[in-house]
Amino acid sequence: MKNIFSILFVAVFAFANAQESKESSNRFFYELTFKPKQDSAKVDKVITVLDITDKNRSVYQDYTVISQDSITKVEMEAMQKAGVYKDLSKSLKTPKFSARIHKLYPSMKVEYVDKVANGMTPVNIAYTEDLKLNWKISNEKQKIGEYNAQKATAQYGGRTWTAWFSSDIPFQDGPYKFSGLPGLIVKIEDADKNYSWVLQGNKKIKEYNEFSYIENLMQATGGKPKELTREKFYKTFSDFKKDPFASVRPMMTQEIMSKPMPGTDGTIGDLMKKQEKMYKDFYNANDNPIEKANSVSVGQLEKVGKEKDKK
Repeated sequence: MKNIFSILFVAVFAFANAQESKESSNRFFYELTFKPKQDSAKVDKVITVLDITDKNRSVYQDYTVISQDSITKVEMEAMQKAGVYKDLSKSLKTPKFSARIHKLYPSMKVEYVDKVANGMTPVNIAYTEDLKLNWKISNEKQKIGEYNAQKATAQYGGRTWTAWFSSDIPFQDGPYKFSGLPGLIVKIEDADKNYSWVLQGNKKIKEYNEFSYIENLMQATGGKPKELTREKFYKTFSDFKKDPFASVRPMMTQEIMSKPMPGTDGTIGDLMKKQEKMYKDFYNANDNPIEKANSVSVGQLEKVGKEKDKK
């Protein structure tokens, strides 16, 4: 039962293999302005971070959960002391993006990681990509914030991207999957301005950990990411988004579902329904992916995969 509570509580945002780390990192903060809906001019904003570590890798992710570590710690310690569950969704902000992106130095091979459920256990799934963007570097220069930057353009994911990089920051990296320029990318946006990242600042993290306080505390057992082909990844993730609790539901008997949830006026079944709605609301909030190519139908992806297997 304790495991069931843990899975429901961690919901969509817990990743696994969270261990103490003694590595350090250079953390770069990017404000991402984006249009979550294709048929709307409404824009949203979120702070994301690129952590360039001393272990020959970088990690890009939504900063929302990490930024609330101090609040989460106080709330979790109070729950542990009282022995009563509390719905933290009322006091914490929800991330806009759940994926993490790892780049391995010096190859800059990209690993895209997200989480699905397998029964009562969260599982990290991933695909890798040897991404070599064909950047066209211009002589045009501009001041972006406090940085002297130079312009470059490239095509990726069905979009045309304009990047501004600064050779004053000696990292050939950038937000999301972008990298490969002779300096850190300090601004990048697509031609239609659906997605735009701008560097806001940076700081040194002496004791860096990729995972937030709650992720470390819950110790979800997803383990090392399961590597899939890109096509299989999107098929698996698409199925998960349609029915987040498909693998959990067979284990939830009517007896379990009707049990009262400690610290609330509802049952475990009520909590499950609420969590399922949170999952679906989270995924339905954005139908305008960064990579337009990823919005093709799962059937098309499977067809591409089968054609590759025949070759």
